[in-house]
Amino acid sequence: MKIVALSGSIVGSKTKTSMKKVVEMFTQKYPEHDIQLLDLADYHIQFSDGRIYHEYGGDTKYVAEVMMAADAMIIGTPIFQASIPATLKNIFDLLPVHAFRDKVASIVVTAGTPKHFLVVEQQLKPILAYMEAHIVPKYAFIEEQDFLKGEIINDDVLFRIERLIEDTILTADAFQSIREKQDAKYDF
Repeated sequence: MKIVALSGSIVGSKTKTSMKKVVEMFTQKYPEHDIQLLDLADYHIQFSDGRIYHEYGGDTKYVAEVMMAADAMIIGTPIFQASIPATLKNIFDLLPVHAFRDKVASIVVTAGTPKHFLVVEQQLKPILAYMEAHIVPKYAFIEEQDFLKGEIINDDVLFRIERLIEDTILTADAFQSIREKQDAKYDF
């Protein structure tokens, strides 16, 4: 199974720190799966201008193709000005409407206040649902006080990340099994 861990911002360190921890924990628990970290800070992504994703070149095409090839994704996002970053929204805009059909999506959020959970519920989940992702209902929500010197120090947060990884794999396995049963009904 191909999993993408997307760090959806080009600034700050907390989302990147969180997503590196996700990849580390995922690799330890599920070494048989292929997980790839896409940190948007490492790429030069063009703004979406309405073209089909494979018509772009360079980093833009690469990131879009990796997202399209994934079976599941763990999306990491900070909350800026009570919204997801434009860099993350741009990734969604680059992809086709049905880009996440038959894909599982889970979410890791870094935020300055507990009230920012509303951004996930009112912005990010609706976008993922519109793009037809199977969304893992619970997400890892990480606040400012959960970090110290570039590390996650809250054991409860680490437990929630571990649980999120497990839920992502279980959900992806369940939907894969359902798809296989549905495909077996057809003789072609």
